[in-house]
Parts: sequence; structure tokens; C-alpha cells
Amino acid sequence: MMASSDPTVSFDETDSRRDEMHSAIDQWIDDLVTATEDARASEAFQAWLDVQSRFHDYSARNTMLITQQQPDARRVAGYRAWQEEFDRQVQEGASAIWIWAPIITTRCPECENAPSYHADSDCEYDATPPEEWDEGVVGFRPVPVFDISQTEGEPLPELDHEATGEAGDLVERLIDAASQLGASVEIVADGAWEHGDANGICRPARGPGETPVIEVRDRSNRADLARTLVHEYAHAQLHVGVDDETERAKREVEAEAVAYVVARACGVDASGSAFYLASWAGDDTTVIRERLERISSTAETIHTAIDEAYPCRDSPHDT
Repeated sequence: MMASSDPTVSFDETDSRRDEMHSAIDQWIDDLVTATEDARASEAFQAWLDVQSRFHDYSARNTMLITQQQPDARRVAGYRAWQEEFDRQVQEGASAIWIWAPIITTRCPECENAPSYHADSDCEYDATPPEEWDEGVVGFRPVPVFDISQTEGEPLPELDHEATGEAGDLVERLIDAASQLGASVEIVADGAWEHGDANGICRPARGPGETPVIEVRDRSNRADLARTLVHEYAHAQLHVGVDDETERAKREVEAEAVAYVVARACGVDASGSAFYLASWAGDDTTVIRERLERISSTAETIHTAIDEAYPCRDSPHDT
């Protein structure tokens, strides 16, 4: 996929630092695009895609209902779907998440009611008999669904995108850089983590004078903890206050590309980011290059902040 190490590049010369950083980042982004395309073509990713395709894409209304009832829900399906499609069983006593499912049957072309309701309505349509009407949505009914966390059985394919390598004091430097990057950081003990399978979140500022709050789940893999911190810093820099749901995938691509660049600059192997990006970018890896300037400038800002917190190791690119 990607090379496991980079030749040492010094960003210490003030008069050439910016040009050298931009040149390195441009090359790393090229590497990342290639690696993402390779990841998407891999058997592991295709197996993961096959499973994801079996889950429904819920409407905005149902997504909101799911979030209100179980904020950390990530994979939702009906009781029988878990059994028949995924070979998993809903745990005894699990509380259902209720959503609206469409009722689809033949309906009057004019009043759009089902035949029984049409017969009791004031609609006088009689151009075609009911048995010739097309099917359509005539209403909605509540149905129960369950999140994967409420099930047990065969594991679903997962994409391993954890960063690896020797992180040294990178986590501490990132935490020290929080004020300079305009955010607050909290490392939350694994046992106290309340955000499901997410490794980090970025909460927007609550009011004037407040800063975004980043929470990251503590874990032994310090390299991946550092990558997650950078990912959430990127969200704080680029996306706080941006509510356009259609941009969500592109926001994730930006944040993870920034995390990859900064991790690589600090000697951490973040090649697994390619799988994460493939899952969000799909076959449109051009979005990574389209957002190059935003990715590059944000990565430079974060990298500079952690350098100024206290200097990086002598060879920040050795992995």
C-alpha cells in the first residue's frame, strides 16, 4: 500500500519551511489517493461493502428518531434481518428502536388512497378499476429495529484503520497544543466512554467565548490515539458550525486526510487511513485532491501548533 517510512525531511529552516511542507504534503496526498484506491479494490473492503449494502439507508426523519432513542446507534436492522441477513440474534430484553415504515399497496391515481379508504372517500375517480392501479405509499406504520450493539452472533467484517508505530510524546504534545488550536481536549477512560464505537468526538462551542470540546477514548495504542486527536482537531478547525448533512462524507475525508498527513509528519504509520477514506469517499477519491488546499493548510496549522508546544523529535518523519 504505502511505504512504511519516509526519507527525513527537515521543516526547521524558517525561509523554506512552508515550501518544503507544501511539497511533502502534496506528495503524501498523492500517496494517500493511490492507497485509498488500492484499499477499495481489496478483498477485505469488498467483503465489508457487501455487508454494508444489506443495511437500509434511512430517511432523515427515521435517522433523527434513531438518534433520539439511541444516540450511539451505528448499524440498525429489523429483528428478522439480523437473524437472516447477518446471522446475529437480538439480545433478550433489548429495547426496540421505533421508526416509521412505509405501507405500500395499490392506490387510487387521484386521491392516492388504498382501495378500502378510497371506497369510503369522496373521490370519484373511476377511469380504471382498483386491480389496475399502481402501487405506492399510502401511509406509515411504526416498526421496531435494533442496533448492532443489541445483538450477538457472527461478527461483521471490520476495516482496520488504526495507526501504528512509536508515538513517543506525540499525544502529550497534541494535548498541549489545544489552546493554540482553539479547542479543549479531554481523554476519557475506556470504562467511562459513552459514545459507542467512536474513538473521538468534537462538540461545538456552547456559546460566545467557549471553545469546541474534543473527547477521545483512552487506549493503549498511543499512535492511534494521536491520530484520533488530529482527526478531531481537523473537525474543530474546519467543520464546527457546518450542519449540511450532504457534506458529511467530505468532512470525514478532510479530517482523516489531515490526520494521515500530520501523523506521517510526526513519524506515525497511518496507512490504515486509506480504508477509512475508502469507506467515506467510495469510488470518488478525487474529493481528496479537490480539498487539497483545505487539507494542506489545516495539517500545517496543527503540525505547527504541536511543534510550538515543544519541538518534535530530530527526525519527525522516521517511522
